[in-house]
Amino acid sequence: MSTVTFVGVGAIGLPMARRLVDAGHDTTGVDTLPAARERAAAAGVPAVGSFGEAPPAEFVIAMVATPDQLDALVTEALAGDVAGRRWVVMSTVGPESVRAQAARLTEAGAAVVDVPVTGGIARAAKGELTLFAAGAPADVTAARPVLEALGVVREVGGEVGEGQAIKVVNQHLCAIHIVAAAEALALAGALGLDRAQVLSLVEQGAAGSFMLSDRGPRMLQGTDVDVASAISIFVKDSGLVADAAGAVGARTPLLDVARDRYLRAADAGLTARDDSRVIETYEEGTA
Repeated sequence: MSTVTFVGVGAIGLPMARRLVDAGHDTTGVDTLPAARERAAAAGVPAVGSFGEAPPAEFVIAMVATPDQLDALVTEALAGDVAGRRWVVMSTVGPESVRAQAARLTEAGAAVVDVPVTGGIARAAKGELTLFAAGAPADVTAARPVLEALGVVREVGGEVGEGQAIKVVNQHLCAIHIVAAAEALALAGALGLDRAQVLSLVEQGAAGSFMLSDRGPRMLQGTDVDVASAISIFVKDSGLVADAAGAVGARTPLLDVARDRYLRAADAGLTARDDSRVIETYEEGTA
C-alpha cells in the first residue's frame, strides 16, 4: 500500500480520498477550508490545512478546482523537496495548465501523470469513476495501485496533457447536455405538462442522457437543492473548453450557447448553487 497526500477534499475529492483509505492507502487530505477538513475527519480521512503540513508521501493527488489553484499548489510544493514523488493531477485544468505545472515539477525531480476523472459524486463514492490517464507508461503503471481504487483507468496517451484534452471533449458534452436538459424541462413546463412525468417518460427513451437522469430530478427542486456540482464549476469548465477550442481554431457554437447560460446563472447570483439551477435562466424575466 502507498502513502498519499490528497489535495482538495471537497464534494468529489472527499469520497475519492475515502476510497483510498478503504483500499488501505495511508491518505492525508489537504484543504484550505475548515469545513472541508471537518467533513473529511468525520469521514475517516485525516486532513490538514496546507500542503506543507501533510507528511511526506509517495503520491500527491491534486484535486483542486482551477488552474490558478494548481499553480499555487505546485509553487508551495516547490518550496520544499519534491524529488522522487509522484504527482497525479486529477483536476480539470486544461492541457496548457497541466503541461506547464508538469514541466515545473519534473524539472525538480518529480514524476507527473495527467489523470482527470469523470463520473460525479455517486460514482466517486462507489469507486466507479472513469480515469483518463496520460503520461509516461512507466509512471502510469506505478500509479495504477492508487488509481484503481478510484475507478476504471483508461490509458489515453503517452504525454501529459492528453488526458486533459480528452476531458475537454467530455466537458464540452457535459456542459451542453445539462443545458439541453434544463431547456427541455423548461419547455415541458411552458407546455403545461407535469415536468416530473415528462422526465420519467423521456429519460428511458432515445432522448435520455446521463445528465438528464442525474440533473433532471434536481432541476425540479428549488434553488436550495443540495450542491453536487456548482454552477461555478461549469463556468470554469466551459471556459476551458472555449479556450482549448480557440487555441486550435475549432468552432463550438453549441458550447458557446451553453456557456452563455452558465454565465447568466452566475450573473443571477447562482454561482455557488448546484449546476442544475441553470434551469432558472429559463424562467420569465431571465431568458
